[in-house]
Amino acid sequence: MAETLRERARASKGFNLVLATLSSVVCFWAWTSVAPLGVRYSLDLELTSTQASILVAMPVFVGSIGRIPVGVLTDRFGGPIMFTAVLLGTVPALLLVALAGTLGVYWALVFCALLLGVAGTVFAVGIPFVSTWYELSRRGFATGIFGAGMGGTALSAFFTPRFVTWFGYIPTHLILAGLLVATAVLVRTCLGNAPSWVSNTQPFIPKLLSAAKLGVTWQMCFLYGVVFGGFVAFSTYLPTYLRDIYDFDLTAAGTRTAGFAVAAVLLRPVGGILADRIGPKPVVIASLAAVAVLAWLVNLRPDGEIPAGLTFVAMASALGLGAGGVFAWLGRNAPPDKVGSVSGIVSAAGGLGGYFPPLVMGATYNAADNSYAIGLLLLAGTAAVALVFTIVAVREHPTQPAGSSR
Repeated sequence: MAETLRERARASKGFNLVLATLSSVVCFWAWTSVAPLGVRYSLDLELTSTQASILVAMPVFVGSIGRIPVGVLTDRFGGPIMFTAVLLGTVPALLLVALAGTLGVYWALVFCALLLGVAGTVFAVGIPFVSTWYELSRRGFATGIFGAGMGGTALSAFFTPRFVTWFGYIPTHLILAGLLVATAVLVRTCLGNAPSWVSNTQPFIPKLLSAAKLGVTWQMCFLYGVVFGGFVAFSTYLPTYLRDIYDFDLTAAGTRTAGFAVAAVLLRPVGGILADRIGPKPVVIASLAAVAVLAWLVNLRPDGEIPAGLTFVAMASALGLGAGGVFAWLGRNAPPDKVGSVSGIVSAAGGLGGYFPPLVMGATYNAADNSYAIGLLLLAGTAAVALVFTIVAVREHPTQPAGSSR
């Protein structure tokens, strides 16, 4: 009976999409677990603004670069094996972060945070995996739902500082490690590749070079670097920003960062669904226009809980909408046998887009005026450039007829 239920689950596209998304949620929670405690680390270790920004950006770096080989490996080994590998590979990195944080050695904490980036590679597993389960006309929906797994960022921002208060620093990391192991067991037991999936055994380097030669790869890299990179940058650096600009404590900043992440999570599937219905280009254009305007508004430092809160929620919504639209676009334009490779490269660009802004924010912070104006205006300008690029240079040209499956 149990075996029959397991086989039915493996054959269900809806079940596989939900379980893949759950895996992403757990990995994103682990991947972003350093940022909500950034204020704590800053106070305990007496860090400068630049040192704090380097610390919270470290997991993003490996999580970005690692998506390139992981995307290629997913094309070869399939989703169940690669999801399991990423989930279990995150556990020792997370425990090392806990050890380094307890010892209070900054360089050790930075190194261990770098290792934690393995959790961020989950995105390059999930996009090709769910794409094989859904026909072209529904891929925006599928990748949008999977992309909502970045809601783990919201869980991390809300629960990680509270867990530390309730249970302690080390127990918090042990709880999260247990969650990773439990999810890995569930994935290995119940997740299944789509019937249409075929292992691609082409050598790594030629396959990667083949994906890199496609124009769609670099177009989507730039756009995803802006929208998803903006989300990652805000969600990792926002606790520090809220402390500096609005004088929030650790828990209050974490709560508001969770709200920011939730807004992006909710709008990402909407972006994918709208892209299926009206095309991805209008969705991405609307997103980038909103990001450019809202980054400028954030720079004005809206006063009061409601004006400031609404501005950040609108920014998160615009970034989530754009992220859903970009990956729906990739699903349409990338050759079916290269979706894993292309999504790995594009996902890496998105992660790197989130790696550098916190460093820029920390480096350009004006302590005398308590201002992040330079960093925010750079974001507004980048979004404006991406908007013009999307309108002028990017075309919609699906690689296969709508409704066909991979």
